[in-house]
Amino acid sequence: MTALDDRPAIPAEAPRRRPNRVLALLRNSWRQLTSMRTALVLLFLLAVAAIPGSVLPQRGVNPEKVDQYFVDHPELAPQLDRIGAFEVFGSVWFSAIYLLLFTSLIGCIVPRLRDHARAVRSRPPAAPKRLERLPQHAVLPAPDAAPADPEAIAAMLRRRRWRVEVRGNEVSAEKGYLKETGNLLFHTSLIAVLVGVALGSWYGWHGNRLLVAGAENEFCNTRQQYSEAKLGARVDSADLPRFCLTLDGFDARFLPSGQPESYRASVTVDKLDGPKRAADFSVNSPLRLGSANVYLLGHGYAPILRYTDRYGRSQTSTVPFLTTGDTNLTSEGVAAFPDANVDPKTGQRPADQQVAFEGLYLPTAPDAAPFVSSKYPAERNPAVVLVAYRGNLGLDAGIPGSVYQLDQRQVTNGKLKQVGDRKLSPGEKWILDDGSSLEFLGTKPYVTLAVRYAPGQTMMLGACVLLLVGLMGSLFGRRRRVWFRVTSADPDGGSPTGGSSLVEAGGLPRTEHPGFAVEFAHLLAALGGDGRADGRAGAAREGVE
Repeated sequence: MTALDDRPAIPAEAPRRRPNRVLALLRNSWRQLTSMRTALVLLFLLAVAAIPGSVLPQRGVNPEKVDQYFVDHPELAPQLDRIGAFEVFGSVWFSAIYLLLFTSLIGCIVPRLRDHARAVRSRPPAAPKRLERLPQHAVLPAPDAAPADPEAIAAMLRRRRWRVEVRGNEVSAEKGYLKETGNLLFHTSLIAVLVGVALGSWYGWHGNRLLVAGAENEFCNTRQQYSEAKLGARVDSADLPRFCLTLDGFDARFLPSGQPESYRASVTVDKLDGPKRAADFSVNSPLRLGSANVYLLGHGYAPILRYTDRYGRSQTSTVPFLTTGDTNLTSEGVAAFPDANVDPKTGQRPADQQVAFEGLYLPTAPDAAPFVSSKYPAERNPAVVLVAYRGNLGLDAGIPGSVYQLDQRQVTNGKLKQVGDRKLSPGEKWILDDGSSLEFLGTKPYVTLAVRYAPGQTMMLGACVLLLVGLMGSLFGRRRRVWFRVTSADPDGGSPTGGSSLVEAGGLPRTEHPGFAVEFAHLLAALGGDGRADGRAGAAREGVE
């Protein structure tokens, strides 16, 4: 047997395991998603995605304007509707960005929060061996450096709110944790804002209602009685709180210039489980009914019109006229009487004998024509300017339409014809060509109400306040460290000056901090140091002096 046969056998190298590509892909994807850069990109995308919701009408806010958009843009509107442009904040693509941003923020904050908590609990690090290599450095000799006791230096730093650690003849101090704390508070508050929005979307609801004064116009909080309503994804109609409102009066005061001074609505509240009570509320002071808040959005006038047909039957209608947008409350509307002119003998009404009046209401009409706008928002010289139509109103066709506008398609195709126009003051009567008449009896005020429940509103308010606080801390906080080393003036360990010593100081800003040199010079001045120092600290002291 040779010597080669006596050598120990070399074990064969174990085959290397192939990495799992799926796990690697998931791990890398998670790292990319939870990076700060991705969070910023998603935040930017969320802001861009919200632009269509501000530019285009939304079904949850104003379905009438959405319908009008389809009329004005018959080719473009269906394309936009397919991608959810009229329901942006409930669309799949907006929700995807929203959830990705939520996940990214959580995945980004949790590790940083853990690291920050560990850094806050840890002691300031020991001084480096060569302090002269730091951005700020100074050496203070004994005559100028009293006190030269490390404990006295630590006490001085603590008075200035530094975190201090004494290690023998060295003093380590650190300050500026507010920056990272504020940064984490900012992003955590942003998550709380997103949670508040989600709670409002799931469990919140809102509805709008126009309410005319008078007990006969009582409004109860059911979905069917809202002009427009939207319930959260996890809210049912049965979950709405039970109450009814009656508008007793409305007080609007205006300045001589026509600018509004104050609005106040007086209502009777019936919660259906106790006695009725009176309540007042205004624009900035909503009516709170349990979990629901009733907000006053606007007001206007509802002319009272009495129409007497050619057979002598009278019908009285209180019709809200919607403001056209000017500050003097010029309003427009339509009063329809589809059941007029019924033959008392046959009980039949010809389809072409329906009547409607369309026009303007002017709270303060001008003294002379043209009567196209009001001169003041209060009722100083009220008048209604109407155009009479007779024919088929198109109400039996089953096509939905607005009760505040006349169907102009019936006018265009000749089924509804204009039969006259007239300006009426309160108490005046207009006799039409067929012997029927219209009398303007006066007006009643109406208010536009928004009834809302937003469960995440308080959370969002608190989160926004904390977000601003965190942003201020993140912008103005500066992380920095300083070290002081007390050494003997004699390099051999002796003390030729009778126990004198040197204090060597160094400073390092952890982030960009233009004022750190000045702050470092202030610390040296607090030690009584004006002795030998290198040019970096000396220049700082010149700025202080």
